[in-house]
Amino acid sequence: MVGSIALLAALATGAYFMLRQDGTAEVRLLQAGAIPAGVTGSLSSDAAGGLRLCNKTTSRVGVAIGYKEGRRWTTEGWWNVDASSCETLMAGPLVSRYYYIYAIDYDAGGVWSGKAAMCTRDKMFTIHGIEDCVARGFERTGFFEVDTGEQRSWTVQLTEPGEVGTGGQ
Repeated sequence: MVGSIALLAALATGAYFMLRQDGTAEVRLLQAGAIPAGVTGSLSSDAAGGLRLCNKTTSRVGVAIGYKEGRRWTTEGWWNVDASSCETLMAGPLVSRYYYIYAIDYDAGGVWSGKAAMCTRDKMFTIHGIEDCVARGFERTGFFEVDTGEQRSWTVQLTEPGEVGTGGQ
């Protein structure tokens, strides 16, 4: 009964359980969707670990991330990443296999987004929980999913739509 209630609660907040091969359950967002055009990712060579984002465009971009640590979802933003540069979004070994990213092109317009709904706001933020964004005074924003494959470090590259990134840096 308690397990059924937990499953229903997860579904109501836009998440689902995925049973892993080792028998543990993992909660992921529903409809995370495919990675949008202009995004690639790869294992980073950084031995200390972390999540890096490289902006391979000619524009400045603003970046927000979402992740689950333990049982709590968190979204954070904004990192301002200059054209043709990289920024560490999370230092140290990664705490989750899946991260969620939303990015805005400040100069040319447009976004890199997905179907994973999380909370954001216009100013710098750290928001705990992904439910009831609007009711709590936040915006409901679509993030795209990044599967790091449980690596210690990962690099995401934003490129112009139609271009292909070159892998980790």
